Amino acid sequence: MNTPSTDKSTDKKAAEQLVAESLYEVRKKIYVRTISGLFTNWRWALVWITQILYYGLPWLPWGGRQAVLFDLVERKFYILGLVFWPQDVFFLAILLIIAAYALFLFTAIGGRLWCGYACPQTVYTEIFMWIETKIEGERNARMKFDAAPMSAKKALRRSAKYLAWSVFSLWTGLTFVGYFSPITTLWTDFWSFNLGPWETFWIFFYGAFTLAFAGFMREQVCKYMCPYARFQGVMFDPDTLVVTYDAERGEPRGTRKKGVDPKSINKGDCVDCEICVYVCPTGIDIRKGLQYECIGCGACIDACDQVMDKVGYPRGLIRYSTEHAIEQHWGWKDIVGHIARPRIILYSVILAAICVALVWGISNKASLRVDVIRDRASLAREVEGGLVENVYRLHVMNVSEEARTYEIKVTGLNGIELIGESKVELPSAGAKSVPIQIRVPPESGKKGSNTIYFDVKSVTDEKVAVHEKATFFQP
Repeated sequence: MNTPSTDKSTDKKAAEQLVAESLYEVRKKIYVRTISGLFTNWRWALVWITQILYYGLPWLPWGGRQAVLFDLVERKFYILGLVFWPQDVFFLAILLIIAAYALFLFTAIGGRLWCGYACPQTVYTEIFMWIETKIEGERNARMKFDAAPMSAKKALRRSAKYLAWSVFSLWTGLTFVGYFSPITTLWTDFWSFNLGPWETFWIFFYGAFTLAFAGFMREQVCKYMCPYARFQGVMFDPDTLVVTYDAERGEPRGTRKKGVDPKSINKGDCVDCEICVYVCPTGIDIRKGLQYECIGCGACIDACDQVMDKVGYPRGLIRYSTEHAIEQHWGWKDIVGHIARPRIILYSVILAAICVALVWGISNKASLRVDVIRDRASLAREVEGGLVENVYRLHVMNVSEEARTYEIKVTGLNGIELIGESKVELPSAGAKSVPIQIRVPPESGKKGSNTIYFDVKSVTDEKVAVHEKATFFQP
């Protein structure tokens, strides 16, 4: 016989279980139906463009090496003939600012265009779903396939799908590492099982995440992991273009025979076929209004337009529109006319200014850099002839794509003399640290710090020169 305390404990556990079930929804697998149409074609065009760029750029030769290479070992970034060094990190900061403002601008104009068409999660999910469809069939076939008991045929087809996903993910991981390690060498080492530990780790790490995110988690990444889905609403306003269901035209929804005038049966244009739900990659019903899960891919627009064509109703029951346009029954002329609003103008001006600054900065980037480093272990010392000597190290960087010879001179004090290499030969994108001793007569200059200048210039092109300031310590 249970004691009262035991009954209370059981009731408490049951209550906790109910709370847990109400807080954490069990995931229901989404079976996305294949659809065709204008926005689907745009989405697949972006899939092809982004993947051709991603997989092709590392193999594109440029000046004897690959066109895009972020060489972390040598601490040099090669991008289409341009060489960037650690000192150029501010260019990366500018690029990040441009990406942020571009995201704000496009979101304010057209909603989640990035998410729906160019986000890697969307792109790779599309590819993985295409592979799944080719092996396991369309939506209804996949549902029956998953519900069927395990058999040899089912195991074989499922294994084929997982193998195809894994090979594609591994190729993706290999390409990713190919941006940081020369891909021709990487490819050879991969097939000869001669990869280094870090290369091996990142290939399988990036490949595993691609497989997990695009193959298994899919919409869960957009709904629960991506922060953009959470703060996108802050960037929307009533004139932002979003995927919209025209409830005034569509309600009350309901089934009917083809060709029936909806007004004659007191219904709206929506036939309640739910195809807009079946084609949605996040599994939402757009007829319930704008939801944070909507990535703006337009699949429901293509699906609904096809249904409207079949039943003989006008297209556009689900369409890209704005809150104001739906409320005030605007046409496209009025919608476009409200794009140029203050926040859009502000974003555009700032973005244009930053882009111009980036282009100007890159086009005027110096092809020679010199860093002067004093030997702080010995500020000054007396050498033969009674001269005073300071020791420096000049780090000379040739940031151009051609080999050059540089001449080093020093000025600033009477009788100043340079001891060491006065000429430096550097290959393209090469660097060298040159030890330099500078000597002056003891009567030259004042006691303490004196200003001197190192002049480093190209032997073949006098325009390539650096005038670098330094200090000479006179005891």
